[in-house]
Amino acid sequence: MKINKISITAIISCTLLFAACKNETKSTTNDGSPLYLDPTASVNDRVEDLMSRMTLEDKVYQMCQYVGLEHMKAAESKISAEELDKNDALGFYPGVLSDSVGRLAAAGKIGSFLHVVTPEEANYLQKLALQSPLKIPLLIGIDAIHGNGLVSGSTIYPSPISQAATFDDALVKEGSRQTALEMRANGMHWSFTPNIDVLRDPRWGRTGETYGEDPFLVGNMGVATISGLQSDDFTGSENVIACAKHLIAGSSSINGLNAAPTDVSKRTLFEIFLPPYRRAVQEANVFSIMAAHNEVAGMPGHMDKFMMNDLMRERWGFNGFYVSDWNDVSRIAYWHHVAKDFKQSIEFSVNAGMDMNMHGPTFDKLLIELVNEGKVDVARVNYACKKLLEVKFRLGLFENPFVDIEKSKTVNFSEAHQKNALEQARRSIVLQTNKNNALPLSENGNGKTIFITGPNANNQTTLGDWVSPQPEENVVTMVEGITQIGEAKGYKVNYFDSGDRSKEITDANIDLAAQKAKQSDIVILVLGENSFRHDWPRKTTGENIDRATLKLSGNQMKLANKILDLGKKVIVVYISGSPIAEPGLENRANAVLNTWESGAFAGQAAAEILFGQVNPSGKLPLTVPRSVGQLQMVYNHKPTAYIHKYNTEKKVPLHPFGFGLSYTNFEFSEPKLSKDVFAGIDDVINVTVEVSNTGALDGEEVVQLYIHDDISSYTRPVKELKGYKRIALKAGETKSVTIPVKAESLAMYDKDFNFVVEPGTFTIMTGNSSADKDLKTTTISVAEGIVLDKNK
Repeated sequence: MKINKISITAIISCTLLFAACKNETKSTTNDGSPLYLDPTASVNDRVEDLMSRMTLEDKVYQMCQYVGLEHMKAAESKISAEELDKNDALGFYPGVLSDSVGRLAAAGKIGSFLHVVTPEEANYLQKLALQSPLKIPLLIGIDAIHGNGLVSGSTIYPSPISQAATFDDALVKEGSRQTALEMRANGMHWSFTPNIDVLRDPRWGRTGETYGEDPFLVGNMGVATISGLQSDDFTGSENVIACAKHLIAGSSSINGLNAAPTDVSKRTLFEIFLPPYRRAVQEANVFSIMAAHNEVAGMPGHMDKFMMNDLMRERWGFNGFYVSDWNDVSRIAYWHHVAKDFKQSIEFSVNAGMDMNMHGPTFDKLLIELVNEGKVDVARVNYACKKLLEVKFRLGLFENPFVDIEKSKTVNFSEAHQKNALEQARRSIVLQTNKNNALPLSENGNGKTIFITGPNANNQTTLGDWVSPQPEENVVTMVEGITQIGEAKGYKVNYFDSGDRSKEITDANIDLAAQKAKQSDIVILVLGENSFRHDWPRKTTGENIDRATLKLSGNQMKLANKILDLGKKVIVVYISGSPIAEPGLENRANAVLNTWESGAFAGQAAAEILFGQVNPSGKLPLTVPRSVGQLQMVYNHKPTAYIHKYNTEKKVPLHPFGFGLSYTNFEFSEPKLSKDVFAGIDDVINVTVEVSNTGALDGEEVVQLYIHDDISSYTRPVKELKGYKRIALKAGETKSVTIPVKAESLAMYDKDFNFVVEPGTFTIMTGNSSADKDLKTTTISVAEGIVLDKNK
């Protein structure tokens, strides 16, 4: 859908004026009750009727979001008012107590809550809202990033970077559908996910929240997540609304720090960062978008009218609403210094397209003043209010805002949800090195001893960020998974706690670990980072914990080297949402298994792979550099990126995007084309490859297709992922795999930022990683140019 010439604001203004002239009488049903409370009426009619009964103040209140009452109480005891400004996890309102916020809800002066983590509190808040004159229910949002992880007892799926490593859209979509069911069972309606920032700097602590460095993969995973959460139109009691975030490019700040400035070209925005947003809007109909902490080229994200309105709404047809990130409207003044105070920040943000403020008091008072002063058009408030009411009607909240607390206990962590989470974990784990077939471990242990140590071996760091501590019985740690399978196969398994976190590994414990390792046959070192947000003092990555290095934190390498010096068989297992660049360790270890943050069943999935019950098939969704000195290191770089070389560093990565080893071998044929000339906008060329499993074990492979525009009017990347397909092959089996190439696969932005396919030749590359040695090529041509989306 495209909206031409006439602005959204103008449409709304005319619509409201016409409605006012046509009929100022409020509608009622046959029994005299308000039409908006009639579930048989259309959503549009119900919204219009309710809007006709609302004052300006009532409408502004719907744009206000507060943190939950229990969250407020906890935050007040943990942080000071001075610490509040820089804290994006804990929140309260100095001088405003939780009971005061409760009274605001009962008066109808709050439209939404976040950080409500129990069904009991959700029901209590809805009960307060029903005391208000108009009885408008609350929209309750939560950061259900990979499962409803802030709620105890939920299913914790692998984190987004782990999900991306599966290259399995359908599996991720189903997990998101299950997350929606758990959210609704617990009284939540709105998930602040997916994070479709395209990763460009792995120092960024939020790497684990992303789907990696490729716009196509990020777009696919984003669409899958949104479609799973919202279904077709999010109507009904089993769906929630999704929130694409963060608009835009916070993953490429100038120094790798969260919220720091981003300074990239308009072309880079359109080529790299914006494609997942366009697809989220046009393919998945995402109904909310969150603006970004950061500025881009001097424009703070929360007042970027071009991004929010001109591009997303008017050009690409976004039909939902915007929500601010944590306190970021106020930060237009207090961080960015482009407004004189909070009031002017609100003026700039709402006029640019912002529809809801996360979070807190005074926003409503100041916005009402701005409308009365003529600085904010009432049409902006009307638009925001209508969208927020539409959500509440379509989700069925006016009919039943409450949840059955007992039912929530049966939905959370249900058997089907556990099965999906485990399968995601199995397919996300990447085997990065495997010297002399060190893995899988022998089927028969014959009494051999496995020794396990390392900071992430026996705790819940496998769950990743945006997760509260979960019941121990719901989480399989590495020690638990390896012990269970290892002992069943005849191994003796010993574990030593050499330090529960990387920052707490002492020299004394390193010496003790080495002594114990000396008595073993095999050592499994479980290393990595900690993004567990409720362990903030010991956190080493995750939101607002960014990295100045890609090396292992603390004394982990000292521990590893001491044990490697023993000459034992050493298997390294990484747990981290951020990539780890330790070339020396990978060179010395017998095998390296990257498990990312693979959720509640990480220990089981990793153990199944270590002992050969599951053949590893995960693929890297990002390039693993050798060091921070190589940054920016991405596979889809421009042609001149590596004309010259570094003085002291190789210019090839430690591991390329799309890479991942298997216990078997796969051979790819040359790609074959259904035809070699692309004819028009609706044309499709099918690319087919024969894939053979030439090894002795069954396995799964991810077939990847890349394109390169041989000659273009503006430089394009040396290769761009445009298709992939996961297949299962038995030993000795061959399958044909077909991946379509469409006009969008070939398109670029021209000098006027029209989305076009230029005439010429394109190289098609197929294989099982982005590395040149793993790809085979053919060529197609486009005779005439094609316009897919015109910049009007």
